Amino acid sequence: MRMRLCEDRGETMTKKKKLWIMLPCIAVGLAGLIVVWLMVCGYFWTWGPFSGMANLRYKKLAGNSDAYAVETVEPLADSPLAGKHVLFLGSSVTYGAASLQTSFAEYLARHNTMTFVKEAVSGTTLVDSGINSYIARMKRLDGNEAFDFVVCQLSTNDATQKKPLGKIAAEGEAFDTSTVCGAIEYIIQYVRDTWHCPVVFYTNAYYESAEYSAMVDVLFSIQEKYGIGVIDLYTDTAFNAISEESRALWMADAIHPTRAGYLQWWTPKMEQELFRLFPKA
Repeated sequence: MRMRLCEDRGETMTKKKKLWIMLPCIAVGLAGLIVVWLMVCGYFWTWGPFSGMANLRYKKLAGNSDAYAVETVEPLADSPLAGKHVLFLGSSVTYGAASLQTSFAEYLARHNTMTFVKEAVSGTTLVDSGINSYIARMKRLDGNEAFDFVVCQLSTNDATQKKPLGKIAAEGEAFDTSTVCGAIEYIIQYVRDTWHCPVVFYTNAYYESAEYSAMVDVLFSIQEKYGIGVIDLYTDTAFNAISEESRALWMADAIHPTRAGYLQWWTPKMEQELFRLFPKA
């Protein structure tokens, strides 16, 4: 009888040990399922068949009314950008996530009679992590396409996701694309080697973020190394000095403009800077 009790206790202890060993595995498995579920939901609501429903709340914003549609823009006579073919590379701000998929890219193109490719996916990063990172998507584009210049967004997602800033590569050192610095340098070099054209990075308008502020600072250091164009909306105090009334019309949240924001606020500034960088010959 004692032996049987000992055996029972031994079996119970073994089961408890197995349970404690299995619990972390179960937790990891559940976490993985949750991540996959969130990714699937994100696809369906942002890009998939239910994306129209996700846009309903943005359609109701005053800044997204038809009064600010691209079709209301009249082409500019004798623009220095006329006939240019441009690649816009970015994430949600380039995509127009809160402005019914219309961003400064469409307004610039129509106003200046440009053609363009808008390679923009919401939630993606400069840092090369996954099939939809800036670098991965850039490398899937046609290397023989004749771009006149490339405009690349300094993504807020790298800051939000706290991606490592890294450091600027020394002469002859490989770019660490798992860091913000390495990814920016890789993009610049890839564009130059593939499309043989200038690169312009643009920053977001100001919002509170120590991480993004650090990214802007390092972008200027990279500019010194490569001589790239930079359109700095982040530290431009005059650009950011808008009234609360204008902010309510022009911004859907702290980061994403509405159509009115792109048309009346962002596009004139972006255009002014591009005219400076690419004056008429």
